[in-house]
Amino acid sequence: MLIAFGAGAYLFLDHVSRLPFRALNDKLHKTACPVTLDMLIPAGVHIDDKITVGEVAGIRLREERGILDRTARHIAGLIPPGYRVITNFALFFFWSFLYLIFLRVFTFAGYGRCIRISLLAGGITYYFMPDFSAGRWDDAAFITLPFLIILLRSVWRRRKKAQVKTL
Repeated sequence: MLIAFGAGAYLFLDHVSRLPFRALNDKLHKTACPVTLDMLIPAGVHIDDKITVGEVAGIRLREERGILDRTARHIAGLIPPGYRVITNFALFFFWSFLYLIFLRVFTFAGYGRCIRISLLAGGITYYFMPDFSAGRWDDAAFITLPFLIILLRSVWRRRKKAQVKTL
């Protein structure tokens, strides 16, 4: 079911990204939709009738952010790649450790559950915090890995319950 949901979401987003941007945005404005595509329009870019939603989103995602982001990328470029990887892991485990401490102190959850939750919360926090790598692959990895751990734990537990029922 999860695979079907993911495939359906991919196909839907692929279809939306191929739609003409200007016609879709004008139609959303005419119907007084609360969400329009105006937030995707980058400053200083002319949007003609033939450009698609995917192309506008690509332009928006490629543009440079602010001066702080450019400065952080420049400083991160001076750090050797091996040290950047180590600092990224340290940041991820730092946030996860803080969530683990919070969960263990203020809840009655066990260590296993707290570790899984804190790894996921640490990955989400790491995604939104500035880090030492320029790409998004590390952000996706630090969110996907805890999610996969939670998913595998769930599958393992269901199989174990099914084995107990058959005995």
